[in-house]
Amino acid sequence: MEKIKVNLEKCTGCGRCISACPFGVIELVNKKAKILLSGCNLCGACVEACPFGAITIKEEKKAIDLSLYRGVWIFAEQRRGEIAPVTFELIGAGRTLADTLGEKLSVVLIGHRIKEKIKEIFSYPVDRIYLIDHPSLENYSTLRYTKVFAELIEKEKPEIILMGATSIGRDLAPRVASRLKTGLTADCTGLEIDKTKRLLLQTRPAFGGNIMATIISPSCRPQMATVRPRVMKRPLPGGGGEGEVIFVNPELGEDPLKILQLIREEGEVEDLQEAEIVVSGGRGMGKPENFELIRRLAKLLGGAVGASRAVVDAGWVPSYHQVGQTGKTVQPKLYIACGISGAIQHQVGMRNSEIIVAINKDPEAPIFNLATYGIVADVLKFLPLLIEKLEERKK
Repeated sequence: MEKIKVNLEKCTGCGRCISACPFGVIELVNKKAKILLSGCNLCGACVEACPFGAITIKEEKKAIDLSLYRGVWIFAEQRRGEIAPVTFELIGAGRTLADTLGEKLSVVLIGHRIKEKIKEIFSYPVDRIYLIDHPSLENYSTLRYTKVFAELIEKEKPEIILMGATSIGRDLAPRVASRLKTGLTADCTGLEIDKTKRLLLQTRPAFGGNIMATIISPSCRPQMATVRPRVMKRPLPGGGGEGEVIFVNPELGEDPLKILQLIREEGEVEDLQEAEIVVSGGRGMGKPENFELIRRLAKLLGGAVGASRAVVDAGWVPSYHQVGQTGKTVQPKLYIACGISGAIQHQVGMRNSEIIVAINKDPEAPIFNLATYGIVADVLKFLPLLIEKLEERKK
């Protein structure tokens, strides 16, 4: 049965579908559109381009047996052979989900010459590791990682998959989900289980961060979610140091993409998400020159510099300093918010800090509702005094 059809009665031969087709598989025959089915991938571009509704795609929806899907999986992101910290944060969250469902927790590790990382992963409460080791997988490759990961999922049928919302996770997760025809919730801040229905309750900010939405995938499997680094608390190592290891040998042909050169990052770029102290500045700092107070305080405390979105948008500091919904999520031991009002979008990125100190001259600023300690003062007068006292103690 043809999945895409042209209604010849509605077709006027305008040719708009021909110019819209990215694969060049539509032609006019007797002034009517004809689609060469052998080259069509059902992208739907022609359907959207036709103003007369002459082209339709029939989607076949097949009900899946949800009982076939079992277990919780964590994608272990690695760079240059080192496991990304978000992996261990997800293991903590995944362990809770797996225990609630009465299932095993597995980690999928993809790369090359990474066998020695097995012991490190098993130092956390993990039941099983799927190891995919191949020379062409040493560095992240979108096409190759998508292929091997999706094929393994199709074979083993996990019920839940968690991935970090990093540059790699944000590239890989939607591609895998699309290939598997399943749902994906990005940038989750909370994960729970509806035990009776075996549903993953995926909570994330919505409508510009004004509400927290809980999303479910009742008829799709696996249930996939990405979580930002530092949102989940990293558990303390407490595994038995060993478990089941499944070695996967992928069938990989020649990679159509060739890496010409790898350029490593140069210079010192602060890693906000790993900093134990973060000093952030907002619009209350007044002007770019005053942001030097934030840098001086952060240096004195041995911390990193953060910023609100307004400051980044204004061009005061580079975007990698941004904390919040559209920036980075941090979880330091001490977070100092200077001249930041504390909109929900900013709170999403720092609410899990152990101690929050807020400095703002507006006593009604939302940041005070979240702060451990609140200082109602003009930040431009308070910070120089604080910096002076700290510098005296350094002498």
